[in-house]
Amino acid sequence: MSPTNEAAAASGDAAYEARLADWIARHAVAGDLVRFAVRCHTVAEAAAAAGAAPEDLVKNICLIDASDRLIVAIVKGTDRVSTTRIGNLDGGVRPRLADPDEILARTGFPCGGTPSFGYPARFMIDPRVMEHAWIWTGGGSQRALVRIAPRELLRANGGEVARVRK
Repeated sequence: MSPTNEAAAASGDAAYEARLADWIARHAVAGDLVRFAVRCHTVAEAAAAAGAAPEDLVKNICLIDASDRLIVAIVKGTDRVSTTRIGNLDGGVRPRLADPDEILARTGFPCGGTPSFGYPARFMIDPRVMEHAWIWTGGGSQRALVRIAPRELLRANGGEVARVRK
């Protein structure tokens, strides 16, 4: 990436992070938005940046259901999402994965930085996420994470706890 592209990316990251920080403040979410000097796009990158284990992170898998609604399946960083299970919980039709452009358009945040709250969606949290005292989730950009208690995450997104992992 050229210096000009890096500056543009950093500026965009800051705007996404500021939007999330504002949402967190307005909704009195008890979580810490942390910015890193390195990318946190993948679970491995995020775990290294945060000094955490991969199972301490969550992935926010964005899906589109048969009615064109956004579903966000939240699973531990080491788990995979089952679209069959989600479909069974959502009328029997398996949802499809959202592409990066759809994720940005529907959440306001880029793929790889999408938080577990802060935009309209049906949030489905796997029970294994709830086993931790603290988790790390997307922080609005590929260089930020939010450290939050799972119960607070559930309060923030108004989601439902259901098995959505394979």
